[in-house]
Amino acid sequence: MGYLQHDSALYDWTTLVGPANVTTGLAELRAAETGTFATSNRIPAIVRPANREEVQECLRIANRHDIPVYPISSGKNWGYGSRVPTADGCMLLDLSRMNQILDFSEELAYVTVEPGVTQAQLYAFLQERGSGLWMDATGASPHCSLIGNTVERGFGHTPYGDHFAHSCGLEIVLPTGEVIETGFGRLHGAAAAPLYRWGVGPSLDGLFSQSNFGIVTRMTIWLMPAPEYFQAYYFRCEESAGLAGIINGLRPLRLNGTIRSASHIANDYKVVSALRQYPWERTGGQTPLGGDLMAEFRRELKIGQWNGSGALYGTKGQVKEARRLLRQALRGHAERLEFLDDRKLRLASMFAKPYQLMTGWNLERTLAVLKPVYGLMKGIPTDHPLASTYWRKRTPPPAQMDPDRDGCGLLWCSPVAPSDGAHAEKLTGIASEIVLEYGFEPCISLTMITERSLACIISICYDREVPGEDDRASACHRQLLQRLAAEGYPSYRLSVGSMSSMGESGAYSDLLQNIKRTVDPNGVLAPGRYVSSHAHCAG
Repeated sequence: MGYLQHDSALYDWTTLVGPANVTTGLAELRAAETGTFATSNRIPAIVRPANREEVQECLRIANRHDIPVYPISSGKNWGYGSRVPTADGCMLLDLSRMNQILDFSEELAYVTVEPGVTQAQLYAFLQERGSGLWMDATGASPHCSLIGNTVERGFGHTPYGDHFAHSCGLEIVLPTGEVIETGFGRLHGAAAAPLYRWGVGPSLDGLFSQSNFGIVTRMTIWLMPAPEYFQAYYFRCEESAGLAGIINGLRPLRLNGTIRSASHIANDYKVVSALRQYPWERTGGQTPLGGDLMAEFRRELKIGQWNGSGALYGTKGQVKEARRLLRQALRGHAERLEFLDDRKLRLASMFAKPYQLMTGWNLERTLAVLKPVYGLMKGIPTDHPLASTYWRKRTPPPAQMDPDRDGCGLLWCSPVAPSDGAHAEKLTGIASEIVLEYGFEPCISLTMITERSLACIISICYDREVPGEDDRASACHRQLLQRLAAEGYPSYRLSVGSMSSMGESGAYSDLLQNIKRTVDPNGVLAPGRYVSSHAHCAG
């Protein structure tokens, strides 16, 4: 890409969106090129369009000048790449100014948003209206984009936790600048466009999740009617070998609808990293955290080797029966099954100090973690889980956390397995072995994301300021991806550094390439993002 070519495109983008919405300063660009792991791709400029029409024209300019663009919504894709593009030389198309809530129905329980609308914004919108509807939230950050997480097929905590499954009516700007709408949206005046995702004829929605076929500039998200009664549940299992029994016990309840939401099961390393930072003072500076010290933490913090959480939603009668079935399902597999509702949480907060005097258990510390997780089960966004990205840092998390800025190392590996105890044990066993071998703590959580499948999140947490840690973490991540895929557990989501190693071939890959060539003949949109680029080579 020559300088004249670049300067001419930059002039066109600046004329379009205004100088205040084009960034070329070195410090700002270097910040955008920084993630929570080692990256090398450079960004020549950041352009912030205000609406769909400006997005269309931005892409037309990219095609005229043969310059690749990479869209982001809020850029908080921590653990997978943050704002960093998948290829070198991509102009960053920042959609955060497009932050309008375009449509809302209390009666039909949906909201239509632009890509800059965040979890915090939607939650505030619902609260201001006294709405009887709940959103589904992730623990990433209140300031994460709803559309950004949904098109990545992210998940949360409520019965609407599978985000892409609860969306429809996408407006897409194709790489050429043309616009399409999915489902019934393409038919003028179709009343069910925000309600019925399939429309008529071939359904295209899925083509625009985890792809580089177009930019989603509008989406309808379905909301959950608040239940008559809500109760969270928590349990722990003292034995590492108890995981299989827990999964097999919960699966029938997930299949028959007794448990309607995503149930989360985390190992001891995951829970400890949520409660505190690395105990440098007790390890003499040694890593990784050893088994003997972890056993001490389990005793002190009253946690198990596996720790589960979830929620029950419905009428009081339905929740009562679900409690009975849950106790029955976990009998002999888990200890300390406890239920928590708003009243009990208030009482626990009031009597935390007397309780500690009587039992020695620092309940306040547990409640500090419990309350945000409890809120997530009710669709209340929080940044509390973000503190765990500072696990290996030697200074406390700041009030305004930014893992990219603060040198936090984080790589996520996200394999998927059948909801079966034997598979869960095999997957987590392989992951623990590899992560410990590379000198990191195997912080692992399993989520019963659908009635039949488990999504596993393996967190590689480290300090990027320690020499050599980036390389070691990247090697660990590659090994995890390769070994788990070879064992039958490929990841459902990839980082910007691992999309190029998908290694797909055959008819499926050929079809994706043909679609890419059709919708993006010049290969200007997000080259290498899940679908390899056929035409463009920046440089």
